Amino acid sequence: MAKAGSGGTKVAIIGSGNIGTDLMIKVMRVSETLEMGAMVGIDPSSDGLARAERFGVPTTAEGVDGLIAMDGFDEIEIVFDATSAGAHKANAAKLAPYGKKLVDLTPAAIGPFVVPPVNLEEHIGLDNLNMVTCGGQATIPIVAAVSRITEVPYAEIVASIASKSAGPGTRANIDEFTETTSHAIEAVGGAHVGKAIIILNPAEPPLIMRDTVFCLINDPDGGQQDAIRASIEEMVAKVAEYVPGYRLKQDVQFTVVPEGEPVHTMVGKSAGDIAVTHKVAVFLEVEGAAHYLPAYAGNLDIMTSAALRTAEKIAERPVATTEGAPA
Repeated sequence: MAKAGSGGTKVAIIGSGNIGTDLMIKVMRVSETLEMGAMVGIDPSSDGLARAERFGVPTTAEGVDGLIAMDGFDEIEIVFDATSAGAHKANAAKLAPYGKKLVDLTPAAIGPFVVPPVNLEEHIGLDNLNMVTCGGQATIPIVAAVSRITEVPYAEIVASIASKSAGPGTRANIDEFTETTSHAIEAVGGAHVGKAIIILNPAEPPLIMRDTVFCLINDPDGGQQDAIRASIEEMVAKVAEYVPGYRLKQDVQFTVVPEGEPVHTMVGKSAGDIAVTHKVAVFLEVEGAAHYLPAYAGNLDIMTSAALRTAEKIAERPVATTEGAPA
């Protein structure tokens, strides 16, 4: 594992819980462009702060105020926030005067929703990027893969995660999870209407993350099925580049919507006069890389992996300069 000070764009992580600690280890073990500049928490006895100290990473248990007061704060360019929706709003306000790039792993959604293989390039220059939710990172790429082939009047996702992988932050933000994911299905995935459901599965031993994506489409003669299937498979491969445990559980399924089935109750008025002829069903599995979290916690792994990919792309982006200005 690389040690702090190994070179690269310096980052800080706010939140020394499971997500923040896993992200720290990913920065140190996986990234070739990022360097840990600080680990920030509010519990001096947290395992995340203890591990950071052992790795030689500067730490503070005084939250964002402690981060701002740290030696070397000026050298930090990117700040990950792995706390909660409410805490991120306060943290972002305190960091605003300092010109840092924020990567938000909470459902606060101050900045635009970002799903790396779908719309990262569109928003990469902004100061605050939101990673939606774990369910959003897993399923929105699939909705986008369908909507780039044909219109999607309605998309519904069901994210099933091991109850043991849902920490206090996740449990405290269940409402924000469903609302944020639903909005992102529409704004990023391209569906006219989006719906999100999360299931905390108490099974023992814990099951790895499973996601189901349903899309309603208009394809009367079935002529778009091959293109949709290919688009989904291409998108799965793109996500798997930074989340190796991301995979299709079975072949993409197409089902004819029976005449008279009341799909209008789901589609609503936003899709206009688009007819619905077929349902597309996609079944996914997300196995974690087990850098810090157990392999069944794919829901957390996909969030930290998406955040890492986002920060790396920010770090790789050339700094804009005014033409003719001295270097």
